[in-house]
Amino acid sequence: MRAMRSTEAKREQWLKGAAIAAVTALLLLGVSHAQAQTANSIESLTVSKGSSGRTIVRFTLKAPLPNPPAGFAINNPPRIALDFPDTGNGMGRSAQEVGDPALRSVNVVQAGNRTRVVFNLNKPQSFETQIEGNTVVVTLSETAAVAAEAPTVSRFAEARPGETTHALRDIDFRRGRNGEGRIIVDLSDTTTGIDIRQQGKTLVVDFIKTSLPRNLERRLDVGDFATPVMTIDTFEQAGNARMVIEPKGLWEHSAYQTDNRFIIEVKPIQEDPNRLTQGTRAGYKGEKLSLNFQNVEVRAVLQVIADFTGLNIITSDTVTGSLTLRLKDIPWDQALDIIMQTKGLDMRKNGNVVLIAPREELAVKEKQQLESLQQISELEPLQTEMFQLNYQKADAIKALLSDKEGKFLSKRGTAVVDARTNILFVQDTGGRLDEVRRLIRQIDVTVRQVVIESRIVIADDKFGRQLGVRFGMQTGFTLNRRYAGGIGGSLDTQPVVSSTTAGAVATRDTRTQTPFELASGLASAGYSDSPQLNVNLPVTNPAGQLALTLINLGSGNLINLELSALEADSRGKVVSSPRVVTADNQKASIEQGTEIPYVTPGTGNSPATVQFKKAVLRLDVTPQITPDNRIIMTVEIRKDSVGQNVPVAGGGFVPAIDTKNVTTQIAVNNGDTAVIAGIYEETVNNDVTKVPFLGDIPYLGYLFKTTNKNIEKTELLIFLTPRIVKESVTAVR
Repeated sequence: MRAMRSTEAKREQWLKGAAIAAVTALLLLGVSHAQAQTANSIESLTVSKGSSGRTIVRFTLKAPLPNPPAGFAINNPPRIALDFPDTGNGMGRSAQEVGDPALRSVNVVQAGNRTRVVFNLNKPQSFETQIEGNTVVVTLSETAAVAAEAPTVSRFAEARPGETTHALRDIDFRRGRNGEGRIIVDLSDTTTGIDIRQQGKTLVVDFIKTSLPRNLERRLDVGDFATPVMTIDTFEQAGNARMVIEPKGLWEHSAYQTDNRFIIEVKPIQEDPNRLTQGTRAGYKGEKLSLNFQNVEVRAVLQVIADFTGLNIITSDTVTGSLTLRLKDIPWDQALDIIMQTKGLDMRKNGNVVLIAPREELAVKEKQQLESLQQISELEPLQTEMFQLNYQKADAIKALLSDKEGKFLSKRGTAVVDARTNILFVQDTGGRLDEVRRLIRQIDVTVRQVVIESRIVIADDKFGRQLGVRFGMQTGFTLNRRYAGGIGGSLDTQPVVSSTTAGAVATRDTRTQTPFELASGLASAGYSDSPQLNVNLPVTNPAGQLALTLINLGSGNLINLELSALEADSRGKVVSSPRVVTADNQKASIEQGTEIPYVTPGTGNSPATVQFKKAVLRLDVTPQITPDNRIIMTVEIRKDSVGQNVPVAGGGFVPAIDTKNVTTQIAVNNGDTAVIAGIYEETVNNDVTKVPFLGDIPYLGYLFKTTNKNIEKTELLIFLTPRIVKESVTAVR
């Protein structure tokens, strides 16, 4: 009886061990048909601490091994793998936590007739294996492990062979706008070789053949800057300068170089619970693995990935079938994606839990969930909430909430406005009220304002030059002592020669007369004292005159010549500096000028009226503040001036308005000044008034013409300086 019980107990123990081995193989490595019995098995596992900081792991087997198990090690992440051929897992578990400073945990996974033991290390270790009877002893030492797979090294710049030693000039740390830590390294030259690699939770940067000054060999504690970077250690090692950056949390890094400045940015990553791997870069970023399965069940492969990643993968009951898979050194998230695409599966991730099911099943579940939520919202009791608006008008918020295209309220929701107190009353379900509350919190804020200082400069330069002449000649003569004649400027000033009898001309001996007697004699002889002008082209209000009179006393000839000249130079500048304050994306207008009155003739039923036309300088500016505190201005400039008078029907004239218009859009930094559309006008007039034919004679023609030259130059410059108004918060106790 006792023998039967012993036999049954052994049989139950054997069946239990076989079942555990089969389930472990199916769930962890996905190898089907693992029920085959193995000649040997691992019965127990113990971890102890040896001398010199060594860690000793002992595996007790059912039977001794002929040879030590083969193994390999990797550095990123630090792991050691040992393969026990023809050996099963008889411990009843697949993982064991250790908590040793060097060894974190041990995984024992059976695949068919082979068992793999994986040491999850805290840092790289070297290992030795020995066989002591039925025990396999693995010794882990503190020295660096021989890596079968080298860590990923990003070689930023190659060091040129045979070049001289480089040097670091300065190391600085700054915080970026988005919370990233920025390490700035000044190099001695641009040919410095740089290697970057991620080692565990640190970032290591090696500057090849680079010396480090004594003042830069230090640790920078930058934890107070609120960036992922906590410390920066810089020291010399084997002729290189090494920098070890220790960040915290989730982060990613990037590096770039500009001339002699090398910059490393460590950016924080916001954890997204719906993503398998975190980070902003596209593509697969999971830890690499290798899978080689023949006709294995899909559920078993998913369980292998779950054990490898530590995720909690829930597989739907409808996930069935098997596949043949051979993947080598690919990211685990890519492997999962390949499996799901092959079998028509999809996933939903929430935190550390991943649900995997067929796409159609997930779509049906989500549709049912949405329909149930809609039914709940239709039956959910209504609530009323009051919103006191500070900056927005309640009518505008109500129109936004009740918009048919983007309606925020449900079918049963209503909104009422009290215009006197600017309060909005909303009645709806609790979920919709939360959305309304979030919306109002976002838009009921102060609008940023911009002060636009403009300086309008109108500079004019006028130059005028006029030259005029008055020329007259008077003479008298007789023909055959019977006829008398004279030449003068006009009939009124023509000289008349007196005679005593017809045909006899009186003669005077002017040689013995004094000038006073000569003048009285000329007057009595018929010479007029008015101007003797043949050419009368003077300058109005001249600045200077030069007159000359020639008299021939013997013959009685008289010549008058008068030159007049005017030269005027006028320079002026009109500066106006209007200032206006406007809100973001709100149009501001500045206008300066005059209104011109004109009379509209009346009719029999209505009297004449006076109307006005504007001739102004107008400036319209619409500022837009960008997220980086720059200002984009849409500018329209209009310069009007009075033109010619245009006759209208019914009599009278209406002034025409000459218009110049410029429309542009510019981007200006906060506080900078921009010059807008300088308008330059130049008017040149050359007027000549002359006696026909005589005025065209070279040189002599200047006695028979007047010239008038006017040059007018006008320039309009507009300077705009926008400044963002700083918001000040006043605390009231």
